[in-house]
Amino acid sequence: MIGFVDSGVGGLAVLRETRALLPDADILYLADQANAPYGMQTLEEVRGFAEQATLWLVGQGAETVVVACNTASAAALGHIRARHPEVRFVGMEPAVKPAVAATRSGVVGVLATPATFSATVFDDLVGRYSAGIDVIAHPCPGWARAVEDGWPDAEPAITAHLAPLLEAGVDTLVIACTHYSFLDDAIARAAPGVTVIDPAAAVARQVARVADTAGAGVTTYVTTGDPTRFAAQILRLLGATAEVAAVG
Repeated sequence: MIGFVDSGVGGLAVLRETRALLPDADILYLADQANAPYGMQTLEEVRGFAEQATLWLVGQGAETVVVACNTASAAALGHIRARHPEVRFVGMEPAVKPAVAATRSGVVGVLATPATFSATVFDDLVGRYSAGIDVIAHPCPGWARAVEDGWPDAEPAITAHLAPLLEAGVDTLVIACTHYSFLDDAIARAAPGVTVIDPAAAVARQVARVADTAGAGVTTYVTTGDPTRFAAQILRLLGATAEVAAVG
């Protein structure tokens, strides 16, 4: 079984891509909404949440765990890999390398939570791959929560938020928070002509490479928050009707 964990709905973007590749896999998705948003927590707090989620998913039979959250991956992926060598982990990292390869202007913008930028993982990626390229870290506080709640006026707010990046010459944007995958269209309209790199599909391909794909094709959803609310979010974002269970 493949376990997914995110602070909320963002990981559903990776789940959607994974399910398209692995129709027969059994998937257990844990939304840790009681502790959301991860992006505004300390790295130590997020590390603790990720460890608790891993223990629970492994206890339910997950042999592969997808940390479908950039903040949790930055804060905890190395830690939980060391603590659970028997588990295959797949995490998220800002797609700096492909962005550097794609840019023509030499200016790349990375959209993420403040916590993702505070981890050393981001600085390491920039140091390894961005020689000669200006990589602008652009925190988007509140965006993940807005996606959780629904964001009917997203486009004007996104346009205003991205304006400084466009003025700086950015021609490539990296989605470095899985919640923002659900804003792809609005981001593309707010930044016409700019390449938008969303790693969800690439992460799903990595899951397909490492996970046990045999099963009955069952997707099970649980949340540490309100299951009725999470079911409504799944319907809104994936167009799927789902039963959701609550876990403590």
